[in-house]
Amino acid sequence: MQLAYDGQPFTSTEAFIHELEQKYNYGGIEFFFAKEKKLLQHLFLLEGEEAHQVVQEIIESMQEHIEEDKFTMIKYYLITLSSIMARNLESDYDNSSKAFTFNVSCFMLIDSKLNDRNAIEVADEIIEFYMHVLMKKKRPALLHNTVNNVILHIDKRIESALTVEEIAKQFNISASHLSRIFREHTGSTLVEYINIRKVEESQYHLRFSDKKIAEISDKFFFCNQSYFTRIFKKYTGRTPREFRSSLAGEYYKFTLPGEKSSQWTVNRCNQVTM
Repeated sequence: MQLAYDGQPFTSTEAFIHELEQKYNYGGIEFFFAKEKKLLQHLFLLEGEEAHQVVQEIIESMQEHIEEDKFTMIKYYLITLSSIMARNLESDYDNSSKAFTFNVSCFMLIDSKLNDRNAIEVADEIIEFYMHVLMKKKRPALLHNTVNNVILHIDKRIESALTVEEIAKQFNISASHLSRIFREHTGSTLVEYINIRKVEESQYHLRFSDKKIAEISDKFFFCNQSYFTRIFKKYTGRTPREFRSSLAGEYYKFTLPGEKSSQWTVNRCNQVTM
């Protein structure tokens, strides 16, 4: 079988590769691979702010140096990047299902949201999602072990009808005592924290899935869509529909006492709105 490109036959694979090198002459290739190496290091060390900065530099470099098919080349790069990140999830965290779901979700976001003007924002979303998946593996480090275990219990069952009474029964303590120690060590009531975690998780379904808002509301056992919208806006400042329609905004993230809060979302929001 004879290789061909643009209808013109090549006599060898070497000639074919040479032609592609000439067509896609990327003057910043050394810069690109050096930056990509740094990006992957930041990602795998969970250095979110640094990863966001480097991926912005990579995208801007591609936009500057690639002369033809910029959109297609950047799209394929983002797909490749998300696959690399998914492979890391699978190999280092032994969770093939989560890695596959992450990869498919990124493909859906790229396919549905990427355009000629928002490549950096889409790359940011992929990185935010990756960090979210990994951060969920961290055990809370509050001073009360029961409260730590309650937080883990909520995380594992966030897509169920959680109640204070059910959780208290699970840990063999009274609902009033649980409510008291939870607020004392987290600064939030248990009911508030359950709603907060539901809002946090629902953000990723809004951005990375095509589920209807009513379906997402039902998934997290809100009593109805109106209540979901009210609670979501209370913590994020936007309705679920507003959050879904734009990539130009931060994720809401509740910070437990003693946790290091990320400054990236603030900087990113300021950058977008300036």
